[in-house]
Amino acid sequence: MIVRVIESDNELQQAFNVRMEVFVLEQKVSEDIEIDELEEEATHFIGYEDMTPIAASRLRFVEEYGKLERICILKDYRGKSHGKELIEAMEATISAKGYKKAKLNAQTHAEGFYQKLGYTTVSGEFLDAGIPHVTMIKEL
Repeated sequence: MIVRVIESDNELQQAFNVRMEVFVLEQKVSEDIEIDELEEEATHFIGYEDMTPIAASRLRFVEEYGKLERICILKDYRGKSHGKELIEAMEATISAKGYKKAKLNAQTHAEGFYQKLGYTTVSGEFLDAGIPHVTMIKEL
């Protein structure tokens, strides 16, 4: 997979399409909360396989953290290390901006995936968009 920081409106629309398919259609998150007021302040990422957009995420800088958000891979492309590639690209951007810590709110079913990438759970379970999550952090 090729991961890129989004530079055009077309790429951003492709990322939003991936997010809509995963979060709105598959996970039944309300479209009203999936695309929110924080989009403009975020750095967006898109992942391509054979020029097909298959992955998306966004990154914001909050306090001392690079905050990884809206991380998703299309269903047919999961289990192929694309999630790891996306996270590594985001972490490289965090480090390049001079930040030393990453933070994310993981869906609980993905907690083990993030633990394998070095993230530590620092919260109890909570609901976000009706889906159980935990907060996790990593020193970069």
